[in-house]
Amino acid sequence: MTIVGVAMALIGALWIGQGLGYIRWPASSFMLSQRVWADYGAALAVAGLLLVLLARRYRR
Repeated sequence: MTIVGVAMALIGALWIGQGLGYIRWPASSFMLSQRVWADYGAALAVAGLLLVLLARRYRR
């Protein structure tokens, strides 16, 4: 569960970078507006970090 949370946080960080213009993808990609990418990335990163925290709390 921790690995999934870390992967979600990293993918979310990439989406935030793309939404803010730090990462350039080809114009032919499935690009939404940059603000939407940043919002989705932030939500995904927060969900991933919460998943990591939950995994650490309920570790057995």
